Amino acid sequence: MNILVTGGAGFIGSNFINYFINRDDVLIYNLDKLTYAGNLDNLKSIREKRNYTFIKGDICNSELIDYLFTKYKFDYVINFAAESHVDRSILGSEIFFRTNVIGTNVLLEAAKRFDVKKFIQISTDEVYGSLGPTDLFTEKTNLSPNSPYSSSKAAADIMALSFHHTYGLPVVITRCSNNYGQFQFPEKLIPLMIINALNDKKLPVYGDGLNVRDWIYVLDHNRAVELVLEKGRVGEVYNIGASCEMRNIDIVNLILKKLEKDEDLIEFVKDRPGHDKRYAIDSSKIQTELGWKPQTLFEHALYETIDWYINNKEWWGKIITGEYQKYYDIQYGNS
Repeated sequence: MNILVTGGAGFIGSNFINYFINRDDVLIYNLDKLTYAGNLDNLKSIREKRNYTFIKGDICNSELIDYLFTKYKFDYVINFAAESHVDRSILGSEIFFRTNVIGTNVLLEAAKRFDVKKFIQISTDEVYGSLGPTDLFTEKTNLSPNSPYSSSKAAADIMALSFHHTYGLPVVITRCSNNYGQFQFPEKLIPLMIINALNDKKLPVYGDGLNVRDWIYVLDHNRAVELVLEKGRVGEVYNIGASCEMRNIDIVNLILKKLEKDEDLIEFVKDRPGHDKRYAIDSSKIQTELGWKPQTLFEHALYETIDWYINNKEWWGKIITGEYQKYYDIQYGNS
């Protein structure tokens, strides 16, 4: 299988490539623009593999995309490429719509022209909006995005499905809950809290910390993507979640407990605009149809993730300076 993986130097994409590259039947071409969250150090262990090729480029560049499809004759496309941080989308939305909507359109047009066998659009449960205390997101839940980020992903999803219905393009969409694991950029909740605690810095928690998210270990997510690639029905949406609802403040306390740090490090900060209160996924469709189920217990995988950040200070130490530090100061102040 000749597979184009876009955004493969980011958190979820790099974990997918590291997981999938050891199969004998794949050639993986990783296209990534290497923006602030793209990091080739995530792929250090596999960069010399014969079935792996890295290409630096922008999915919005239609000439480049046409050239790559012509040269490599991709059978499959897995589109991980996205601007994905809600807070950044609130500070400035244009790049989110450029990458997440226009970039996806460029890929879809090329996939249509070159007759790919399957196009997997990696999306998010945030396209559904916020939930009440007991509901679950299903694949039939109405789209109701509440941030510039989630609205750009919802637009890309609708467009991808339209290419299936209009042109017969074999599109499949996956919508996943919050991921965690190694190589996650330290603006996201779990790595941010780990790194700040390790540095004895304040842990900025939005609002009252009672926002609920459904957490999934990144490897469990990528096992699901593998099954969707192999067996997922075209024209369908598959929700991917581990049925692991946690309040933000409870995760922060688990991190402090593991690191033997004092809860006085917690600092409640002004809530972000439009902050969704709760996400939770019903993943029964992918479990029933494709035989997937999460294999990782949250607390065990969280502690493994914490250990990874403890043992890889060089990786994150390069990141929390320069441009990222400027963003952090704007978002949270100089605490």
